[in-house]
Amino acid sequence: MIIKSLELENFRNYAELSISFDSGTNILYGDNAQGKTNILESIYLSATTKSHKGSKDKELINFEAQEAHIRTYVMKDGLENRVDMHLRKNKTKGIAINGQKIKKAADLLGLLNVVFFSPEDLSIIKNGPSERRRFVDMELCQLDSFYLYNLNNYNKIVNQRNKLLKDLSFNPNLRDTLFIWDSQLVSYGSKIIERRAAFVKQLNEIIYDIHVRLSGGKEALEVVYEPDIALCELETGLKNSQEKDIKLKQTTVGPHRDDFSFLVDGIDIRKFGSQGQQRTAALSLKLSEIEIVKKVTKDTPLLLLDDVLSELDSSRQNYLLNSIGDIQTIITCTGLEEFVNNRFEINRIFKVSNAVVTNVKENSKSIEDIKLEERYE
Repeated sequence: MIIKSLELENFRNYAELSISFDSGTNILYGDNAQGKTNILESIYLSATTKSHKGSKDKELINFEAQEAHIRTYVMKDGLENRVDMHLRKNKTKGIAINGQKIKKAADLLGLLNVVFFSPEDLSIIKNGPSERRRFVDMELCQLDSFYLYNLNNYNKIVNQRNKLLKDLSFNPNLRDTLFIWDSQLVSYGSKIIERRAAFVKQLNEIIYDIHVRLSGGKEALEVVYEPDIALCELETGLKNSQEKDIKLKQTTVGPHRDDFSFLVDGIDIRKFGSQGQQRTAALSLKLSEIEIVKKVTKDTPLLLLDDVLSELDSSRQNYLLNSIGDIQTIITCTGLEEFVNNRFEINRIFKVSNAVVTNVKENSKSIEDIKLEERYE
């Protein structure tokens, strides 16, 4: 699976853009705030229907426009597919595959699998549990349409139950209806807990070896799923927490409060790990994500690296770049210094300046030539 080309209209700072990618390694370079990340964001949106930043649709549309369009051309199993995404400020987004409108995000997922790696991901270990849940959820939603269905329904019911808990202040008689929401939370929540547990087991089968190599054989990493409540106790836990939930006006029990810990030689590095250990674990996590996608889909994902190389030391840079292999990759960076002495092939380089994208290298021209040309511009 590869992305052949991308067309944008009124997306973020792009009034109009058409760009074709190589099936190998593509570099987008330029100063900050020029639009490099916006290109990656549009690709991620085309694959998952969501922004990797959590931005709302209206925030993705150019300030001077009321709607935006993204057209992504994908080659999969020898066939070209076109994904059209229509963003509107005051309506839900419209999505079509090869001109046919789809009603559910699940109909899109799997056509284009992406792994997105940004500097923020390097802090996933030390930051709050919501970011670790988001990582697991976004990966599982790409790979498992049933998980997406269950997660969407679970989140809707949590919101509806929370609204009911607030309404009880004005109408206590509504308490008798709590059991309706509780039974649905148990139904969807139990499936989420089961799937997350299976995912972590699968993750550990891959991440151990990757982390051993990344740490030079010095450390062993294990990911531990920490459900807020055990699967067998979910129904009882919701009942027992009713008084507390009514007082706090929110649902305090369930998988929306789950967490994941990262143990290096048995030590929880969320709390006691160095920054180097946390970053190495985060890199191991992302590299494992690539391998899981390969294993589940029997295909390679698209790798999006958003200015992450500048945040890694040389040894981790080399490991990451050498791990790319046959994966189509799009990398953003502010300069080309990281690639001058690299030993892997760069197929296409684009310069991004104020939402203008220029192809400055296609296979033959060297990075040194590009830097020399810029010196005399």
